[in-house]
Amino acid sequence: MTNSRRDFITKSALTAALGFTSLSNFGNGLETAIENTPLSSSPSDLKITEIKCGYIRNGHSLFVKIHTNQGIWGCGEGVDATPGTYHLVKMFGDRIKGKSPLNVHRLFEDIRKSGFFEGAQSGMYVAVLSAVESALWDLTGKALGLPVYQLLGGKFRDKIRVYCDTALYRADSPTPDKFAESAMRAVNMGFNAVKFDVDEANDPNKYDTYNWTASPAELDRMYNQIAAVRKAVGPKIDICVDMHGRYDAVTGHQAAKRFEPLNLMWLEEPIPAENVEAYLDIKTSTSTPICAGENVYLAHGFRRMLEIGAVDIIMPDLQKAGGLGEGQRMANLANLYYVPFAPHMVASYLGAMASSHVCASVPNFMILEWQIYFHTDPMFKEIVTFDGPMVKDGFIPLSEKPGVGVEINEEGMRKYATPGVPFFV
Repeated sequence: MTNSRRDFITKSALTAALGFTSLSNFGNGLETAIENTPLSSSPSDLKITEIKCGYIRNGHSLFVKIHTNQGIWGCGEGVDATPGTYHLVKMFGDRIKGKSPLNVHRLFEDIRKSGFFEGAQSGMYVAVLSAVESALWDLTGKALGLPVYQLLGGKFRDKIRVYCDTALYRADSPTPDKFAESAMRAVNMGFNAVKFDVDEANDPNKYDTYNWTASPAELDRMYNQIAAVRKAVGPKIDICVDMHGRYDAVTGHQAAKRFEPLNLMWLEEPIPAENVEAYLDIKTSTSTPICAGENVYLAHGFRRMLEIGAVDIIMPDLQKAGGLGEGQRMANLANLYYVPFAPHMVASYLGAMASSHVCASVPNFMILEWQIYFHTDPMFKEIVTFDGPMVKDGFIPLSEKPGVGVEINEEGMRKYATPGVPFFV
C-alpha cells in the first residue's frame, strides 16, 4: 500500500513538473504528507478483532478494551449492574467481531435488538452494552483523530461543572458537625456544589427495617444534618441531598417540605423511580427540586417521566443506562421539556471523562457527579492514565485528545482485579 501510494504521487508530481516546473515541490510535499498519514486513518480497513475485559470492586466496575486489526483499541466502562457478566461481554464481542467499529449506532442496535429476549431492556445487559458502546466511541475518535465530543456534534462548553459527593454515608451516624466539616472540606478543595446522603439504615430511630416510613426523629436528623451544611457553606454553594429511593411517598413529601428553607439544588430519589406518578405527586407539592433516574435504563425509560413532568431534573448514569450516544438522546429528549440533564457518575476517571464528552455536547447540561474517592483512594489514579489534573476549581477540563482521552492502565488495575474472574484475556 505504501509503495503504490509513493509510485502514484511520484508519477503525478513528475507529470506536473513537465508543464509546471515551479510546482515540482508541491508533489514532494504532498507525497510526504500522504506518507505521514497513519494507515489507521483508513476507515474501510478497520475491523474489530476481539473484546477483552477486567473487573474491580467485586465486579461492580467493568472495564472493556475493543481491539482491532490496526493495533488501535477503545476503552469503556460499566458500573453497578455488572457482577458476573464476563461471558456476556464475550458474547457481545462475538456478535460484533469482524465489523467496523466506526458504525457505533448500528453496532449498538445490533447488540440491543439481538438481545430482545435476553434482557436487553435494562439491567446487566444494558450496563455491559454501555461499556461496549463507550469503547466504540473511544475507538472511533482515535481512528479519526477526533475527541468524542466532536463525534457527538461538537461542544457547548470547554469544562464540565461537577458536584462533590462527599461519601459521608460511609461514616457511622455522622453528626451535623461532621456534615458541616465535610462540606467545608469540599468547598476548600474548590467545589461549588456538594452532595450528602441522608438515608441511614442503622438510624436508631427507625421503627422497622423493612418499612421505610421515616419517623419524626429521622426527619429531624435529616434536616439538622443538611441545615448544618447550609450554615457552614453559606447561600452561594449548591447542596444536593440523596435519599437513594429508600423511602415511601409519605416520607418523600415530608422530607421535600422540610428541606424547602435550605434552598437545595435538588432532592434526589426520595422514593424508587419506577412509579413516576408518585414522583409527580411529590414534585407538585413542594418547591424543592426533585431529581431521579440513576436506575433508569435507555431513553425509553425517561419518556413517561418527562411526558407527565414527574421530575425537575434527570440524572441517568451513562455507564449503566446505555452509553454515550444513548445519554445524548436522553439529554435531547429532556431538553424538549426544558428539563436539565445532570448525570449520575460512580465510575473511574475513564467514565467521568466519557460522561464529560456527552455533557459538553448538549445545551441543557446542569452538573455532573464527582466522587471524593478520586482524592482519597489511590486506586483511582493507578487504574487509568491521563494528562493534566483530574479536576480544577470544581470543573473537569474537557480532554481534546482523540477518543475519550483517558486510558485503562491494565498493570495498575491488576492488583485490584476481582478474584476468580478472567482479567483482560
